[in-house]
Amino acid sequence: MSDALYWHVSGQGTDLVLVHGWGMNGAVWQQTVDALEANFRVHVVDLPGYGHSAHCHAQNLEEIAHQLMVDAPKQAIWVGWSLGGLVATHMALHHSDYVSKLVTVASSPKFAAAKEPVLWRGIQPNVLTAFTEQLVEDFQTTIERFMALQAMGSPSARQDVKQLKQAVLSRPLPNPKSLLAGLKMLSDVDLRDQLPEISVPMLRLYGRLDGLVPIKVAKDLGTALPHSEQYIFTQSSHAPFMTEADAFCSELVSFAQK
Repeated sequence: MSDALYWHVSGQGTDLVLVHGWGMNGAVWQQTVDALEANFRVHVVDLPGYGHSAHCHAQNLEEIAHQLMVDAPKQAIWVGWSLGGLVATHMALHHSDYVSKLVTVASSPKFAAAKEPVLWRGIQPNVLTAFTEQLVEDFQTTIERFMALQAMGSPSARQDVKQLKQAVLSRPLPNPKSLLAGLKMLSDVDLRDQLPEISVPMLRLYGRLDGLVPIKVAKDLGTALPHSEQYIFTQSSHAPFMTEADAFCSELVSFAQK
């Protein structure tokens, strides 16, 4: 079996890379791909350990980046959702020849909440620890719980969970080793100090009702990244590209055209 990552490429125009989040795979983007392939050449990857790339593995962001760079287009617009936002941000910081513009979706440079040295909103560390412990015992249930957590608060929560579930189950299940590595990244990675080094135009997209990336993060990053743009989807929690699909795609298109 090839050790290359699985990519799906469709459409014509400017290269656009879509990077999914923890526990998911590229199928979550299907609706987005259908809407965008008239404007872009859309590249959707299954990250190492996920979906059709379940036979691969990466321990950290740089290992993921190395595997991505084998087939990723250069000078593309990168769109990263949740954990995928960390991946896309890492690419913009360390492999900027691949990234012409950066879009993060319901993402944070530091997912875990912290009290010191300054208060930072995010996922409580004990929640991440609990997920790690549950994962070892029953990873399908853990992923389902995580999906419910992602949709919580959105008016279309039930529909969002159903869509996420269908996407995940349409491809091979993620490998537990990569899921654990992903949880470790969510609890340990902190890119806040590096953010000012991002040299490409950046758009940050948030869901107002998101329980995993609190809206306070948008405000804090607006101060830290005065040159970046941000947009808040008022009806969405953690998956605005599903809950407010049309508005999401139009934000991407207008940012790409600037």
